[in-house]
Amino acid sequence: MSEHAAVEKLKAKFPDGVLEIAEFRDETTITVKKEDIVAICSFLKAEVGYNFLTDVCGVDYLGRTPRFMVVYHLYNLSTKERLRIKAPVEDEKAPSIDTVSGVWATANWHERECWDLMGISFNNHPDLRRILMPDDWEGHPLRKDYPVQGPDRQPYQGRVS
Repeated sequence: MSEHAAVEKLKAKFPDGVLEIAEFRDETTITVKKEDIVAICSFLKAEVGYNFLTDVCGVDYLGRTPRFMVVYHLYNLSTKERLRIKAPVEDEKAPSIDTVSGVWATANWHERECWDLMGISFNNHPDLRRILMPDDWEGHPLRKDYPVQGPDRQPYQGRVS
């Protein structure tokens, strides 16, 4: 059982929203339902003190269900504690989850990067558009099924002598 203070508070407030709790090398990861992500993040910020969102990223588990996982890295500036929240995103063709940019303003840029590179859409995002790739870029280059050389390149044939 986790000794992390946020775990018991989250389990009490969202008994059906917490799917899994994992501890590894003194790091706590809580997997939650994607439908509860905004409420859980709001609770963690207002009631538990996680006032800094350090990162949002996506993970592609090609070949597994769910294929995608959205990962939120949180930090409590007062207690200097870190917490990782994960939310599985199941729809492979158009994966989406609600935005947390209303909870932490910095989520705006993190979510744009996640959408740009992984193709995970953030519902109700105020400005979901490309941030790293050119506007006319096809696809999302961090997906595992993306062509390694790019969408308009021929596969690598090896060195020509």
